[in-house]
Amino acid sequence: MEPRIEGKTIIITGGSSGIGAAAARDFAKRGANVIITGRSDQTKQLAGEIGCEYHLVDYAKLSSVHEFANTMLANHPKIDVLINNVGGVIADRQLTDDGNEMTFQINHLGGFLLTLLLKDRLEKSAALVINTSSMANNMGKIKLKDLQNEKPYSSMRAYGRAKLMNILHAMEIVNRFENVKAGSFHPGVVSTGFAREGGFLAKLFYNTFLKDLFMISPEKGADTLIWMVTNPDKWKPGEYYHKRKPGKKNSQISDKLAWKLWERSEKLVKGQMVP
Repeated sequence: MEPRIEGKTIIITGGSSGIGAAAARDFAKRGANVIITGRSDQTKQLAGEIGCEYHLVDYAKLSSVHEFANTMLANHPKIDVLINNVGGVIADRQLTDDGNEMTFQINHLGGFLLTLLLKDRLEKSAALVINTSSMANNMGKIKLKDLQNEKPYSSMRAYGRAKLMNILHAMEIVNRFENVKAGSFHPGVVSTGFAREGGFLAKLFYNTFLKDLFMISPEKGADTLIWMVTNPDKWKPGEYYHKRKPGKKNSQISDKLAWKLWERSEKLVKGQMVP
């Protein structure tokens, strides 16, 4: 019998569609206090459907992430689970208003900032932090001198680097936060709209009939995430999972790289750390 999560406060960023929405529905049925973020009207629609709290948050603006964190701290004395699920493929290299490359900020830096801003609350709550990564992490190679994907830019390579960062971020949370358990997972090749801003091949597979031939449903994709939340004693801190088992990880992964990435990321969000 799975542990009860009734009454637990669970934040799911990017929770208005795909695996985020599937997990939100599941947790709400189990009696959790679910909070979702998104950018579209789907966010409000899903919140109305399952009776949960919602917030419109734009990860292309770090100030929007900061505002959301402040709202959470003001309204929720306990945060049991933070799921960093925002992500997507961006076809062409473009900069956010914060001056960061879009793929890097949306897939890594925004979630990094949110987690950092909620640090004290997460520690006091003995929380779980779970990052949505991908098997695409194996396509990524992090160059600390080129976190902004300046040259040459490839949408899938940039995405792979960001998914690798999600794993490293979870690893380093375990080292830097007290009383917080963190991990990451690959949901599988899921039929979602996350590649709607991607290049030709990404759109071909994710936005045509091909997705029904080769991809799994968001409900199946959310299975490992739901398992991690409902069975926190069955997985190892800092580990990356696929189908409820340790997944294949990029050979570049190391504690040293995780530490260095954290230090660089913290410098990039420094301006947002002021209350």
